[in-house]
Amino acid sequence: MFNKIYVQIKKIIKENYKFLLSLLLLFVVFTYELPYYIDAPGGLIDVSERLEVENSYEINGSLNLAYISEFKATIPTLLIAYFNHDWDIIKKEEVVAANETIEENNYRNKLLLEEANQNAIMVAFDKAGLNYEVKNRKVNIIYIQDQADTDLKIGDIIVEINGIKIDSKEEAMKIIENNKSFQFKVINDNKEYTRYANKITIDGKELIGIMVSETKEILTPNKVNINFKKSESGPSGGFMMSLSIYDYLTSTDLTKGLKIVGTGTIDEFGNIGVIGGIKYKVKVAAKEKADLFFVPTDNYEEALTTVQTNNLDIKLVEVSHIDDAISYLKNN
Repeated sequence: MFNKIYVQIKKIIKENYKFLLSLLLLFVVFTYELPYYIDAPGGLIDVSERLEVENSYEINGSLNLAYISEFKATIPTLLIAYFNHDWDIIKKEEVVAANETIEENNYRNKLLLEEANQNAIMVAFDKAGLNYEVKNRKVNIIYIQDQADTDLKIGDIIVEINGIKIDSKEEAMKIIENNKSFQFKVINDNKEYTRYANKITIDGKELIGIMVSETKEILTPNKVNINFKKSESGPSGGFMMSLSIYDYLTSTDLTKGLKIVGTGTIDEFGNIGVIGGIKYKVKVAAKEKADLFFVPTDNYEEALTTVQTNNLDIKLVEVSHIDDAISYLKNN
């Protein structure tokens, strides 16, 4: 019986080998990943789809995050990107550093998202005049440059630097700024280690060559749930998340029925920081017919050039602090 089946399969393959080879070739062409990524305009996320605030006020308009689409290049997508001026071809090393893995890159972006969300909550409650409690601050090593003179590891949680207990990222940065060599006490995978680091010169500046992220627990009188999808990461939604939480906490509806889009990181003091991919986000906001787009100061010139070059119908509002956005919406 098995012999008959084998003969039959062999016959089918022999009679259709050209077709089967063509299918195999097409499969390889469409799925083989090249050492490039494609960046393209993505879409908008209504913050209300990711955010729940207990005992919140209603808003009539919408506050939205703009995002870009980034995916690994295949032969067809590379060809499309070559002819499509809205798509850009990015070298792999510009997305994932040569000395880090995809897993480490994802870990970094997830922690940056977590930090952004926690900062957003703190700033919103500050601006709304509501009390909250911060607990369990942790300063995490999330990136190490290839040339760094250190044995620190990604995933280390800093406990002490040069014998000084570390309770915040700000404290760690002050110590690092004022010294040249360091002894770190860290925790990694529930084990304690002593590690070293020395400053080196990078692009004319004396640096350790590490990136840190602070995570913490925020206890608030109004429970706040932020639920991003597993595929979503990074800190660029922090500002709009904070503005949205603030709007839900206060009786004055800032949106006034408008479709508002914005982007930018946020620190726990309310400062709005630069982000990548602003030209894609501006194009998305215009395509989705947003009434206005909040742009971080350091991204404003590129955003304005994108609007003028592409003749986009979108109002840009420059912001460097959350107070700028709140003031603009209250007075316009």
